[in-house]
Amino acid sequence: MSEFNLRDYCLDVAKRAKKASRALASVSGSKKNEWLEVCARELVERKDEILAENAKDLSAAREANLKPSMIDRLTLSEKTLGEMAKALREIAAFPEPIGSVIGSNVRPNGFEVQKVRAPLGVVFFTYESRPNVTTDAAAICIKSGNAVILRGGKEAFRSNLILGKVLADAAREVGLPEDAAQLLETTDRDAIDEFLHLPEYVDVAIPRGGSALIERVAREAKMPVIKHFAGNCCVYVDEFADLDVAEKVLINSKCQRLGTCNTAESLLVHCKIAREAIPRLAKALADKGVEIRGDEAFRALSPDVEIKPATEEDYRTEYLAAIISAKVVDSLDDAIAHINETSSGHTEAIISRDLGSIKRFVAGVDSAAITVNSSTRLHDGGQFGLGAEIGISTDKFHVRGPCGIDGLTSYKYVVYGDGAIRE
Repeated sequence: MSEFNLRDYCLDVAKRAKKASRALASVSGSKKNEWLEVCARELVERKDEILAENAKDLSAAREANLKPSMIDRLTLSEKTLGEMAKALREIAAFPEPIGSVIGSNVRPNGFEVQKVRAPLGVVFFTYESRPNVTTDAAAICIKSGNAVILRGGKEAFRSNLILGKVLADAAREVGLPEDAAQLLETTDRDAIDEFLHLPEYVDVAIPRGGSALIERVAREAKMPVIKHFAGNCCVYVDEFADLDVAEKVLINSKCQRLGTCNTAESLLVHCKIAREAIPRLAKALADKGVEIRGDEAFRALSPDVEIKPATEEDYRTEYLAAIISAKVVDSLDDAIAHINETSSGHTEAIISRDLGSIKRFVAGVDSAAITVNSSTRLHDGGQFGLGAEIGISTDKFHVRGPCGIDGLTSYKYVVYGDGAIRE
């Protein structure tokens, strides 16, 4: 596709999305829920068709020698499709956000001011690998009254095309605006920049993927961006930790799934519990096949497990692999300072039975989520009871943490009076 034709195609998609967003803003909640229910049904009924296309993507991915973690993200199954359908039904069950009153007050001269939830408009969502994200993102956007332009990665192109067809077919069946959820039918990476330069049609951009993609979107976008750059998450084992809990939480945080943004990539251990904790935690990690890169103090306390020397860069790295950095800290304050210096601001865990330590950690650590005696893997829209998410934001404006239905809305003020005027 030539540059001229690509630009023309992207502009047409954006214009149609803008038109659809205006129509979608007044679509009833019941109509949107009907669309979600039909999409969920079709994911199950058309499973053979979807899995056949996904198999083609998987074959190409193996030929291209993609990392196992990437192939894991790319893989669909009958079980996965069932989970995707369940997620759509869960979103349908959430209260209708658009038009809901966030707050109101009656002024002394009798008029009422309401703060009412409203859509953002058009979302441009560019993402990598996971085809299940296609349906999650479309569902969240439509439920929150937004049109969405979906640009998936080339590695999942065939899977995304068939899922996009499911979304479009369902829209036609229930009478939803047909361009409410559009999946790009090109793998040309230049399409990303085209949409990022159309602020008159696109209201917000959301990138989900590697740091290179996110940095590119943040750099090029002419509209607001909801993003997280990396998921460098840390587990801190306090001097008052229960080591049974520490081992359980650490192994789940690191090993439950290696290739996710809420996987633990770093381990800090308080010096007062280090002699008891490190041999046990190091062995538990090694038994799971995790390579440990530790500082001198950490390595000295684990004679039975080979630990490689850690560099300063290791503590800032999102591995997305069976590798974890490790360090002994002299105090809780040192742990907080280290996390705030090296973390990506995504998710941090503290393991402690001391309420004072917990309160200081929660107050002092500047991350989107803090888990207390709990796995970092819990930082997720579904786990938090928010339904499916379009991503986890490490920004502080407009949304932080899981970006679900409410995160894709804004608000407007509505004033009710009976001839009310300003004196």
